Amino acid sequence: MPLSDRRDLARAITLVESTRADHRAEAVALLEEVLPDTGGSVRVGITGQPGAGKSTFIEALGLHLVDAGHKVAVLAVDPSSTRSGGSILGDKTRMGELAKRPEAFIRPSPSGGTVGGVARRTREALLLCEAAGHDVVIVETVGSGQSDVAVAEMVDVFTLLVPPAGGDELQGIKRGIMELADVVVVTKADGDLAAAANRTAADHRHAVHLLHAEPPPVVTCSSLTGEGIGDAWAAIEQVHAGLDLATHRSGQARSWLWDEVRETLLDELRTNPEVADLAPELEAKVTGGDLSPAAAAQQLLDAFRQS
Repeated sequence: MPLSDRRDLARAITLVESTRADHRAEAVALLEEVLPDTGGSVRVGITGQPGAGKSTFIEALGLHLVDAGHKVAVLAVDPSSTRSGGSILGDKTRMGELAKRPEAFIRPSPSGGTVGGVARRTREALLLCEAAGHDVVIVETVGSGQSDVAVAEMVDVFTLLVPPAGGDELQGIKRGIMELADVVVVTKADGDLAAAANRTAADHRHAVHLLHAEPPPVVTCSSLTGEGIGDAWAAIEQVHAGLDLATHRSGQARSWLWDEVRETLLDELRTNPEVADLAPELEAKVTGGDLSPAAAAQQLLDAFRQS
């Protein structure tokens, strides 16, 4: 399948997201075909608490990048609807100006209920975006702790967005996410919030010195005025330039391999007829206190192996 335009890329990502067995075989073949054309992008993860302005920042950054001659792809992992399984937030609507630019590609991807809310196939979608010529790929998380870890393990530079606050905001930032951050961006640094944003940036510069041997850069910006967006990109480029990219990505690929083995085995286990027949009875015994979870798990695995 050629990836010459946005429609082709969208169809390719739909293929790799499909759970049908025949589609999965086609997806694996497609990924093998495009693999030599991947790896040429700056992979950026974006996270932040609700209210940090993730979508507004990504749109401002994306417009800055396409104006500078880049091709930008945005993979925004949305919470999934429990009824339809589809994306709820609709990032093309939230990033309307960027979506109009031919140099940009925006893909809201339903999390599909995967642990931490990160779509299982986001890594493969990232490779397809690179094969289509996008030299910056941005992955936006839904903002839960496990999704942050998962995205940090698939990008080069993990960026934490922080809104300005009155001084107690550090108590609301989990230490884990601060330790993951390669760049910290304080948003909404304009108007009445400009002074608060500068104070927040100073607080976070102190915090990252306590948590990191090599503290990440902390910058301020306004996604509405555009001031500081260039500084945020310069900080991301600075971190990216300092990476041993080959070692960094080879470690990620190794983790990806075992994640895929684990997920595939779980899929096969859940869909196995013998396991499906036995599972309700064992679940009832476990919830009733008549059987330990370890013993029940062993029985399910024995049934799977025998089948």
